[in-house]
Amino acid sequence: MTDALWLLLGAGAFFAGFVDAVVGGGGLIQIPLLFSSLPQHAPATLFGTNKIASIVGTASAAVQYARRVRIDFRIVLPGAAAALIGAWFGAKSVALLDPTLVRPLVLSLLIAVAIYTYLRPNFGTDAGAPLPLATTRLRIAIIGVTIGFYDGFFGPGTGSFFIFLFIRALHMDFLQASASAKILNFSTNLAAISFFAGTGAILWKVGLLMAACNLAGAVTGSSMALKHGTRFVRRFFLAVVSALIAKMAWDMIGTN
Repeated sequence: MTDALWLLLGAGAFFAGFVDAVVGGGGLIQIPLLFSSLPQHAPATLFGTNKIASIVGTASAAVQYARRVRIDFRIVLPGAAAALIGAWFGAKSVALLDPTLVRPLVLSLLIAVAIYTYLRPNFGTDAGAPLPLATTRLRIAIIGVTIGFYDGFFGPGTGSFFIFLFIRALHMDFLQASASAKILNFSTNLAAISFFAGTGAILWKVGLLMAACNLAGAVTGSSMALKHGTRFVRRFFLAVVSALIAKMAWDMIGTN
């Protein structure tokens, strides 16, 4: 690999970590970058390498948020356990089904999320009335296992789906939802790494370089989110979801 390619991968990982720390969606940047830069490697190898880079930034962002935002771990930890289980089975299912078959459904869901959020200016700007603990635990477990499976199986938009559902179903604001999503995202990344490492499908040197850059981006992104608050996160959320929609629509057009 040339010095220029190492620099490109590092810069891309930094930006991915920044985006992921605010609203998720870093895979939108990192995965296409790996596929275009290292086309000689198998997809499973590149997916595993991406997860190595992502988990470090996600963990850092989770710590940053936990210091400044109230995270109810009585709720989030059961959700993280469910997400880990879902992501493991999702990763195993890749060998059985073609993940691209779900692309039209995911695109439709992202469009619905964007429209819903845009038409409700106050959506996620303030936390709603708290739900009973048992109800919240059940809901986050369902969200965790469902979106966790999706992340292990396909992936794009996982953080955005977590944030949207935490606001809609659990009455969090954007900042709380983003902070809580990092804990569940860490679990899904851990499950995927466990699966891919078991198959030997990881480029460790590339993954560790990108992990360091992703970490730097995550620290910067989470600091900006904490500084500017829920409205900044909401605007960033809409921008990332719109970019996801455009990317997936372009990919679908290109394969037809």
